[in-house]
Amino acid sequence: MSLHGRVALITGAARGQGRSHALRLAADGAAIIGIDVCADIDSTGYPMATRTELDETVALVAERGGTMLASVADVRDFDALAGAVDAGVAHFGRLDVVLANAGIATMAFRELTLAEELRQWTDVLDVNLVGAFHTAKAALPHLLAGDRGGAIVFTSSTAGLKGFGGTQGGGLAYAASKHGIVGLMRTLANALAPHGIRVNTVHPTAVDTMMATNDQMQDFLRSHPEGGGPHLANPMPVEMLAPEDVSAAIAYLVSDDARYVTGVTFPVDAGFCNKL
Repeated sequence: MSLHGRVALITGAARGQGRSHALRLAADGAAIIGIDVCADIDSTGYPMATRTELDETVALVAERGGTMLASVADVRDFDALAGAVDAGVAHFGRLDVVLANAGIATMAFRELTLAEELRQWTDVLDVNLVGAFHTAKAALPHLLAGDRGGAIVFTSSTAGLKGFGGTQGGGLAYAASKHGIVGLMRTLANALAPHGIRVNTVHPTAVDTMMATNDQMQDFLRSHPEGGGPHLANPMPVEMLAPEDVSAAIAYLVSDDARYVTGVTFPVDAGFCNKL
């Protein structure tokens, strides 16, 4: 699944799944344009990645013989994001792969005020869904100008295929945003197929990253069995995936081995979506 000579854009690249994707695609030969907000979002209740972590991703890519250009930009800010994408393409000379990976989850175990729930709803939709649209919109002119086809993968979730997350604004927004990404993907897959640009979503079950392991999320799962809790267990005997498990699926989806795979919701979920 060689990506030698190709360039991949990854949002949320400082840590977690984004870092793992950068390392995997770099190992497969791609140069990386890595973008992260590197600033906290108050409603999440857990720390976002830092500039130090983004620089660590650059160093890890270099250790593996790859190259990565890192920029700080917020996917909610289209102009800032587009500027970072443009700079990356100017640096490497092309763009072939887009991973709209940046996302947040804001589930809380305590009772929230209406104002807090509305803030969560807005923040989650703006990062997860609006940010995914911004990423595609900023990247598409470069993919089309290259006239070489390409691949876009949006990171959704099992919550983009199933209905769970509780009744608070953050949980509802997470499910709504991850379902919305599927609609975005399917529409773009149809529109871009004549240009040889493939568009898919990946749907992980819980992954061992800060989003899943932070104290707020763990308290939510323990305290709200109706919206989380034990019924979220995977049929296969694994509590959480490693980020590399998702990266392996993405590496396939953006490779030439998947050259006719488009419009697909691709679960990496240890059987979660298939269970009764």
